[in-house]
Amino acid sequence: MAADVEMTLRGPDSYRIARKAVDAMERHNVWPTALNFELWSHYIADPNGALARELGRLIALGEPMTETVSEELAATFLAKSKLNEQIRDAGDQLSKELAAVSKAIETAQKSNEAYGQTLAGASQELVSTTDANSLKSMVATLTTATERVQKQNQTLEKKLSESTTEVARLREHLEQVRRDATTDGLTNLANRKAFDDELARACADADEQGLPMTLAVLDIDHFKNFNDTWGHQTGDQVIRFVASVIGRVGATPRFAARYGGEEFAMIFPGEDAGIVEACLEEIRDEVASRMLKRRSTNEDLGTITISAGLAQRKTGEASACAMERADAALYISKRAGRNRVTNGERVASVAA
Repeated sequence: MAADVEMTLRGPDSYRIARKAVDAMERHNVWPTALNFELWSHYIADPNGALARELGRLIALGEPMTETVSEELAATFLAKSKLNEQIRDAGDQLSKELAAVSKAIETAQKSNEAYGQTLAGASQELVSTTDANSLKSMVATLTTATERVQKQNQTLEKKLSESTTEVARLREHLEQVRRDATTDGLTNLANRKAFDDELARACADADEQGLPMTLAVLDIDHFKNFNDTWGHQTGDQVIRFVASVIGRVGATPRFAARYGGEEFAMIFPGEDAGIVEACLEEIRDEVASRMLKRRSTNEDLGTITISAGLAQRKTGEASACAMERADAALYISKRAGRNRVTNGERVASVAA
């Protein structure tokens, strides 16, 4: 899956994949542009994926890897490019709708101006005319003009109604695109980008309001061994299970995200380290208490545990520094035997 490939490219194998991608590009006389490097890294990371199959087909046919070909491959197979394409399409459609509405309004304005001139002329003529035939002709002219402007206004109303519906549809589509761009496909938690954006916003709010904020990092213990034993699909099942527990405890105003691979991160706005430690213990207890079964065969998988670390951000402190302290607390949990929560504030006070 695309989400797993992205995680692989950010994991321990990323350097090996990068070297193999460069070697493969050189073998096939492909220039190592940023776009080509991204394509071929995905090709190496997921050799059985749709992108790899299409690249293999092009290579077998001896097709030159031109810039146009690379852009078409990216638009078809890379999530980021697909997202940009969707945004462009929605923007183009919105521009067309606005242009059509603008044209309809302009036509209606001209029609109303002409109608106004007709009324003005009729008003002047009424002052000087008493002839019955002339009055009859004038009434007929006004009737025709009135019918014309009414029809034009009805057309405008219809167009405005249609455009309102279409703009609402486009707005919903763009909102869905935004949600897709900030959601991890495997767990339905926020993704790393969404976490970074939310962290910046939460830090600004905490500084402005003078409130505490605590960050936490959680990691599934011995996940690589579990994955190697039971396979990636079962590994995904475990990640989804842990994510469901974290997501339930980390509901708004808290914020939970899949940070990378089997690692998760949480933001606790307005909560100090003691409260957060209790919340993380709740997550740890629930995860460890579940006896897991393999969905496809109903085999017992045993139990899974997680380790966690937390750090309370100081007012004005850079978010990266607070995350580093939470990471350090996580590694203390790992070194101390796993399946535990480490309060980085307590460790710091003891060290002091």
